[in-house]
Amino acid sequence: MTTRLVHNVADTRFEIYIDDTLAGYADYAERDHPKARDFHHTMTFPEFRGHGVAAALVEYALDESRHAGFSVIPTCWYVEKYIDGHSEYTDLLL
Repeated sequence: MTTRLVHNVADTRFEIYIDDTLAGYADYAERDHPKARDFHHTMTFPEFRGHGVAAALVEYALDESRHAGFSVIPTCWYVEKYIDGHSEYTDLLL
C-alpha cells in the first residue's frame, strides 16, 4: 500500500492518496493579514476511516503550512483536535 500526500494549490486543499485513490482532503482558505490558512473542513472517505489517514493528512498540511510561513486557524473540529493533542503545532495557532 502506497501513500501520497499532495498540496493541491488550485483547489486550496491538501490531499492524501492511498494506492492512487483519493482517500481524503483538508480544505482551507488563505488570509493575507495576518498570513494564515483557515482549515475549515477535513474529509476522509468511509472506506479509509480508522487507519490514521486524517492524522497523516493534517500533519502534512500543518508541516507544509509552517514551512510556507503560514499561521493556522483551525475552524475544522478535527484540525483543532489534532493540534490539541500535538503541542508541537500550537505555535501555528493564530
